[in-house]
Amino acid sequence: QVQLAESGGGLVQAGESLRLSCTTSLRTPSSYIIGWFRQAPGKDREFVAAITGGRTTRYADSVKGRFSISRVNARTPVLLQMNSLKPDDTAVYYCAAKPSGTDVYGYWGQGTQVTVSS
Repeated sequence: QVQLAESGGGLVQAGESLRLSCTTSLRTPSSYIIGWFRQAPGKDREFVAAITGGRTTRYADSVKGRFSISRVNARTPVLLQMNSLKPDDTAVYYCAAKPSGTDVYGYWGQGTQVTVSS
């Protein structure tokens, strides 16, 4: 059974930074796209960023220039560096995985809370 686990959430003030980490038990992680999503209270879950096995990245417009997704190689954790945090970034952040070339993220972590105070 594939497992994903997020860590690194917490409470920070506006303008500060946090780094989230996602570890997986995928047997062939280079064949998967790892994505970060977030869900704020009363809102739908939204895409934040994603990275392929070849380290191609994609970001939501709302986080471009502030967040950075990275991985050293396919077997190391996927990191989400979040800078210049805003209160609107407050949410539960989830990492998820899908096989490259597919549309649906089928594996999800339990989430980690990020709270940004003004």
